[in-house]
Amino acid sequence: MSNSASSNPALPVRLQDIEQQLKTRFLPSQLEVLDESAAHAGHSGANAAGFGSHFRVRIASAAFDGQTRVASHRLVYDEMQNFFAQGLHALAIEIVKPDRPA
Repeated sequence: MSNSASSNPALPVRLQDIEQQLKTRFLPSQLEVLDESAAHAGHSGANAAGFGSHFRVRIASAAFDGQTRVASHRLVYDEMQNFFAQGLHALAIEIVKPDRPA
């Protein structure tokens, strides 16, 4: 293992992996995942790669029907725990109604 890998073993999180996990778990009618890491360069939690640390998720799913906003956010955060362990630093969540645009 190289010195750079040993000093920061976490690899950047991939947008496609987040999308796939959310699709599998929530079967969303609408999903948008944005990697906003570049806008946070130099901030706490940002990585040297410039991607894979700060994401925004806009999601609509029947899984959130009858849930409070806090409960819906908690479901998404719970599903993303493995990504936080891999280097995801910040996740902004927007729960949208299936019949409304994001």
